[in-house]
Amino acid sequence: MQHAAHRIIVPLLSGLAGALLVAALAFAADPATSAIVHKPSVDVHSAPDFNSPTVATLKRDAKVQVAGQQGLWFQVGTPDGKSGFVRVNDVRMEYASANNGNAGALFIGKAGKGRVSETAGVRGIDESDLKSAAYDGAQFAQMENNRVSPEAAASDANAKGHHAKQVPYATEFKPVADAAPKATQQEKRGGMSFARGLLSAVGIGAPAPVNSAADVAEAAQGKSESEQRAEEVALGPEIAGRVLGAAPLWNDAEAQARVNRVGRWMASQTSRPDLPWSFAVIDTQEINAFAAPGGYILVTRGLYELLGDDDEVAAVIGHELSHVVQRDHYNVIKKQETQTALTNAASDNVSVGGGVAGSMAKEYVARHGATILATRLDREAEFRADEAAEVYLARAGYDPLALYAVLQKMTARGSTSGNLAQLYKTHPPLDARLDRLDRNSVASAGR
Repeated sequence: MQHAAHRIIVPLLSGLAGALLVAALAFAADPATSAIVHKPSVDVHSAPDFNSPTVATLKRDAKVQVAGQQGLWFQVGTPDGKSGFVRVNDVRMEYASANNGNAGALFIGKAGKGRVSETAGVRGIDESDLKSAAYDGAQFAQMENNRVSPEAAASDANAKGHHAKQVPYATEFKPVADAAPKATQQEKRGGMSFARGLLSAVGIGAPAPVNSAADVAEAAQGKSESEQRAEEVALGPEIAGRVLGAAPLWNDAEAQARVNRVGRWMASQTSRPDLPWSFAVIDTQEINAFAAPGGYILVTRGLYELLGDDDEVAAVIGHELSHVVQRDHYNVIKKQETQTALTNAASDNVSVGGGVAGSMAKEYVARHGATILATRLDREAEFRADEAAEVYLARAGYDPLALYAVLQKMTARGSTSGNLAQLYKTHPPLDARLDRLDRNSVASAGR
């Protein structure tokens, strides 16, 4: 299998001027990168501080030039030639394109070591890669070896001034322990008559094979909480290991340690902190991230290089945490299982399952590889993941506005960016996501 391997262009900064530039800006943008004022009225401050003097006041739809970023402030040039700072949500970055002159927008993130450049012909990990990639046991073992404990993650976060807070989240999924012991396979086969009725309803003649009816009964009746969790935890390694077969871990020990420290601290703020959470940066220039069931989150090198401080790293991870917590991809797999049970019954080519989570995971991945991660989820699931990310950021002591900053950076790269091609296929448009965040009250304190 072939992988797209592209080098990152690293600018050479030397001397005092270079040191000052790195210290001053979380990213450097092309001078032509433009943005539009997104509020009725916006004050431009002389420094990234609300208490600093106002150098200009801009009305909605005024165009500014973005020259850099400090934390959650953009450094901008106003239409009348003044320079100052606005919050990242005061303006909306324009989509870059060959027509508006923003196609060359380049960013430097503290998370990475250099610029994320647009490379001709860049191709991310697509569905065919995820289908055909072989499981890479060595890479997966390394990913698990990079895990940090919740205590170590909390200690690191607290030392940096991030402390857990109570932030309500009404629609957050909260697992409920089984009220009774998990049903046995024999007990599930007690639903045989129901299953045969379902088979008949979809046009499958009777008598149905015994195991066929049992398979459909199990899929139709649902699974207990403990069964679902066991399947999630079994699916995670199988799927993540195949993603690593498509794109290996990035050879940067500090990056791997950092996403695990930040990720584990964020995971501790969710309703499912007990999952075997594991995080990694994979070596592809694509700007994307993947969340496998059971707590396995992989951020691409291209996205990691785009990020600035820990708040932005946490924002990206927070979105993926929600997909795991809410079982978004796992629920798609459950639907596929039901369809497979019906198809197998119809063709009389029935796979007899033993009800063991590990066997189910291996059989599923043998058929589909890791293609579930290329599935386009419902738009509301993506909007919900953005909302959850803001909640988790607030709970972890980070600024919820960091997610807004990350989406702004993606927007500035353009709707035709090769680095973002796969993300655009599976997510709502970035401006729609930003619009939803504008209506969300989670980060209102920071706006």
